[in-house]
Amino acid sequence: MPATTKTGSYPIGFRQGWSEWQKDVDGLIAFARDNGFAALDFGPPRTRAELQKVVDAGLKVGTIDPVGAWSDLASPDAGKRAAAAQRTIDYVAAVAPLATLVFSVAVVEDHARARAENFRFVVDGYGRLCEGVAKHGVKVLIEGWPGGGPHYSSIGCTPADYRALLKELPANAGINFDPSHLVRMGIDPLRFVDEFSASIHHVHGKDTELLADELYEHGNLQPATFAKGHGFGAHHWRYCVPGRGSIAWKPLFAKLAAVGYRGLVSIELEDEEFNTDAAGEQRGLIEAKRFLSTEAAAARAAKS
Repeated sequence: MPATTKTGSYPIGFRQGWSEWQKDVDGLIAFARDNGFAALDFGPPRTRAELQKVVDAGLKVGTIDPVGAWSDLASPDAGKRAAAAQRTIDYVAAVAPLATLVFSVAVVEDHARARAENFRFVVDGYGRLCEGVAKHGVKVLIEGWPGGGPHYSSIGCTPADYRALLKELPANAGINFDPSHLVRMGIDPLRFVDEFSASIHHVHGKDTELLADELYEHGNLQPATFAKGHGFGAHHWRYCVPGRGSIAWKPLFAKLAAVGYRGLVSIELEDEEFNTDAAGEQRGLIEAKRFLSTEAAAARAAKS
């Protein structure tokens, strides 16, 4: 039986990773089906035939990524932005209606430019993409990863940026809600859901562990002089599977149910304890699914 959270009947899936075993679509489908997952999100472009296999196996296609570098959609070069949007518009047309959600991060191409200037490039590039896929009933979702250091230059990570973007983008623009990024940045994910519930169309099941002792040792601005940082993190925080971090998932599921969210919960595995080899990644995905199912069931029981 495919896993659901039992709160709002959310199917639980996972995002395809970059390791070798996850590049084999047939093997990925078999693992997902055999372990009770209900959906798969895909990064690299997949053919219509491959996505049809997912559906034929009884799974959902969660999200697909744009074709090419995300930063092309926010390039200072208008021609490059237009070409990037058209590549993904053509891809969506080729696989419609098997996939209805495009996942992206508004990564900028020129980190040195003022954020307000890069914002305009994002509005143009993503606006073109939204307009081009709207006829297929497809939404374009922006995840709030702040980008890599030292720039942290992605657009659309904070409430202020999301508010401004959604005001200017077409109606089929929305949010991929990943609470791990919000917690890392000190933003309350429950308050975020309250404000942006109407625009949340996909949820990532990923956690963030906040490390108080290491925060005391090294602060939150400089890299440590001698200590080694964490994989998928820094010195005072790290991304991890749900249940091993700081997010209170039971209240979060209750909040999502209360605002009427009915989409997927998709595990994004970024955890130094599990991203070791194929066996480790599979253990991490299964542990995350088990925890999310249990927490959401508890949220439902408490509500009733």
